[in-house]
Amino acid sequence: MPAPARCLCRALALLLLAALPVLAAPPPVAVLAVDGAIGPASADYLVRGLARAAEEGAQLVVLRIDTPGGLDTSMRAIIKAILASPVPVASYVAPSGARAASAGTYILYASHVAAMAPGTNLGAATPVQIGGLPGLPPPPDDPRAKGKGPLPPEPADALGRKQINDAAAYIRGLAQLRGRNADWAERAVREAVSLSAREALGLGVIDHLAVDLPDLLRQLDGKSFAVAGGTATLHTAGAAAVLHEPDWRTRTLAVIANPSVALILMMLGVYGLFFEFSNPGIGLGGVLGGICLVLALYALQLLPVSYAGAGLILLGVVFMTAEAFLPSFGVLGIGGVVAFVIGALILIDTEVPGFGIPLPLILTLAVVSAGLIAFIVGMALKARHRALQSGDAGLVGSLTAVIAVEAGDPLAGWVQLQGERWQVRSPAPLKPGQAVRVVARQGLLLDVAVAERPTPQGD
Repeated sequence: MPAPARCLCRALALLLLAALPVLAAPPPVAVLAVDGAIGPASADYLVRGLARAAEEGAQLVVLRIDTPGGLDTSMRAIIKAILASPVPVASYVAPSGARAASAGTYILYASHVAAMAPGTNLGAATPVQIGGLPGLPPPPDDPRAKGKGPLPPEPADALGRKQINDAAAYIRGLAQLRGRNADWAERAVREAVSLSAREALGLGVIDHLAVDLPDLLRQLDGKSFAVAGGTATLHTAGAAAVLHEPDWRTRTLAVIANPSVALILMMLGVYGLFFEFSNPGIGLGGVLGGICLVLALYALQLLPVSYAGAGLILLGVVFMTAEAFLPSFGVLGIGGVVAFVIGALILIDTEVPGFGIPLPLILTLAVVSAGLIAFIVGMALKARHRALQSGDAGLVGSLTAVIAVEAGDPLAGWVQLQGERWQVRSPAPLKPGQAVRVVARQGLLLDVAVAERPTPQGD
């Protein structure tokens, strides 16, 4: 090959090598969906999703949010994971009609990027577990303090004020960290105010207004963010968005951590153990009851449980169980049902949407429990009034059949009665298969007479 041709080939090779970084596809964008109330399952899904995105080399994690709020402990676990993430996190309230209320507002403020789709809203971040929408009195220069506007209700007690002050300081700190509107964030806690997407953009509460995810990625292209461990620059134009669906573990946790399911598991566990201990058998009731009870206890330790409610439920179960062994004409049973219903109503100590136990479910469980106890009591009463069927009274008058005749003595033979083999004697000769009736017992010997009608052989 001539020298000029070789030089041309080398030059082309160098140009191709220089263009490879440009031609290479940008790192993917991980998308995590936050739909519904934020609880233990949501926290587990998001925390592990952020870790997975970092391991897989994602350049950005987008939290697609549509939530009415959630539990404080779960929210704080998510925020801690966001603040410690080496990958930038963008919270995006979408699609149109979605909201980031209560806990969702905190997560939005904690993220490196806060974005919303048109037709969405955020706010109402007052802690709801203390009841109502309380707030502290406005500052003296506030128009409402001069009678020109309604005063927000004050918290009923010191605990309420402490919770609101703590929540206000928490969200203000997040706003200052991300350079967003801290004053409005505090109002969202103290006054439960809300904003539409365009209002939030105008007040500096969010950073971007995007009609869809590709639009958001185009707006973020080339921007840099401070993350744990350094600075990350995004190249999101044309980047592939990969949705990370909840795995089997998250789905299972979501089912178990549902307060209604936890209550049902607790009832199944208690009754399974009760039937196993009252009627020992192959152990199926004990095994299933033990598994259900352990799962229920695991779920309850993840939820904001009222110990008074749990105590009333257990007391109700004890009363209903005692009614089966100590019939009290319904006093213990009715008391147990009442205690169970009250305990189930106050079991979950929060007013967060999605974490209450429906009243129809509580009443259904109470009715089923009452019916079960009534059935057991009825069976016990029947057994109490049933005639004695053991001992001499159970033997005398019994019909059976001769299974064998004594060799050399046709007046003596053997029968099977009440699960045992008895020797019998008759005034008339016996033969195998003959029906006889017991007329008396003399120790281990039964006196029998030939029966007038045949009976099946054996007991």
